[in-house]
Amino acid sequence: MKKLIILLAILVVPSVAYLILHTGKTNFTVPEIFGPKEPILKTINGKQVVDTIYHTVGGFSLLSSDSAAITESVVEGKFSVVDFFFTSCTTICPRMSGQFMRIQDKFKDNKDVVLLSFTVDPEHDTPSILKQYAIAQKAIPNKWFFITGEKNSIYDLARNSYFATTLQGDGGDSDFVHSEKLVLVDKKKQIRGFYDGTDPYETKKLMEDLDILILEDKAAAEKKN
Repeated sequence: MKKLIILLAILVVPSVAYLILHTGKTNFTVPEIFGPKEPILKTINGKQVVDTIYHTVGGFSLLSSDSAAITESVVEGKFSVVDFFFTSCTTICPRMSGQFMRIQDKFKDNKDVVLLSFTVDPEHDTPSILKQYAIAQKAIPNKWFFITGEKNSIYDLARNSYFATTLQGDGGDSDFVHSEKLVLVDKKKQIRGFYDGTDPYETKKLMEDLDILILEDKAAAEKKN
């Protein structure tokens, strides 16, 4: 037990001190990891200990607003903020896009942060339509990606990868996803938060959580060096 406490202190204390130093806060909370968890047994120093495998978002092969193939490679080694929208939406989607513009503006100079907007109406939202929408939203190329493609693939991502909706469906013609959720994903592709994309306060919370994850990641990288 004593060795375990010492090990935790070695691993945790430097990161906590780093976060306090750079945020000036002592009451921050590191965002939890969401999704299914699977306990596994690992052998460390000859002893079996219980570890946890966390859910990670899956890969995809779809189309960007430039009509080019786009895959999960755009988020490799990066933090991402994700939403599911459609360009003809006149209710929640304009407000969500407005909050995405806030996030883009705050992290525009951070190459480790990208934004992904998947359309849930790919039949209408062709790459050219998404291109026009991206221009209207002042989306920065290679920072904020607008994505279309096969409906089944997008809906599978929304339901089973990003958990953007709890409503079930088959991805068929009568199936439709309409969610206000913004999903925060870390560099390990683990979900670290869900936020109401129509609420400016929730977006502020997302950006604060992302700041903490960025600092945590930087502290871990500096510790390795």
